[in-house]
Amino acid sequence: MVEVFFELDKEVVSFCESVFRRNRKMELNWKTNEDWGNHLTIDEILPAEDLRKTISQAMADVVLTHRLGNMIRKMIKEYYYTEQEEIERIHDLTNWILTGEDEDSKHLRNNKDIHGLLTNLFVENIEINSEIHFDSLVNFRLLPFRDEIRRCVGDAIDEFRREEDHQAFIDMLRAYIQKKDVGMEIIHIMQGDTFQFYYDNGKQLSRLELRMLMREEPLYVVGLHDNEFNLAPLIAMGPKKIKIYGDDPSEPKTLTVINVFQEKVDFEPTRNFPFSYYLKND
Repeated sequence: MVEVFFELDKEVVSFCESVFRRNRKMELNWKTNEDWGNHLTIDEILPAEDLRKTISQAMADVVLTHRLGNMIRKMIKEYYYTEQEEIERIHDLTNWILTGEDEDSKHLRNNKDIHGLLTNLFVENIEINSEIHFDSLVNFRLLPFRDEIRRCVGDAIDEFRREEDHQAFIDMLRAYIQKKDVGMEIIHIMQGDTFQFYYDNGKQLSRLELRMLMREEPLYVVGLHDNEFNLAPLIAMGPKKIKIYGDDPSEPKTLTVINVFQEKVDFEPTRNFPFSYYLKND
């Protein structure tokens, strides 16, 4: 028989649910203890190694469900963030780094499996046939896990600051555009590694034409250079209307243009590009 103690009711409920999801044959008896709160006894129907792993996986589930959020927020506050909105944004970014399935989040966490790391730490610290105190394990035996969370919080704060800088840059460009006289009535853009720009008559603007346009505008004022051929030409042109054609509205360059020019931008699928003859004969 194995004895497991939890202080919080919601955590012992989650633990039991997690154990039963993994092995419906497990037998758990739950009672309260004056000194230690919730007292579980688990019959040893599994080999010791399998039982240790099942208990450890369930405890990892409890930590990630009930403890991780507050752990992250406490670490964020240690960096002197006090605004709730900022704390929640950094919290969300940290969660994305820890659990995201995209390549960027996996790269930021060095492809680590956070649940696997936590499970292994519990496995190392649990001795079957003795009392297992969940709170004691969480408070004193999970230093490598806490270190990994702290590192990810630091990465999330870096990402948050980059987002803030980017938003400040977008806001500055919006203000600059609002004060600028309207240039062209409409410009058409085809997505690609670098945007292709077309006049309303279908003629593509050459790299030389784009460079000449950009040299007429003090782009350095807004932190752009005349060797940037995606956003900078549009700032120089100051068009009244922008039509972007492509197959990925969430492509980063496209999103930046939409964020800067807002209601001036329409995005349409490639098939709607009106100058297919010029496109095929470039």
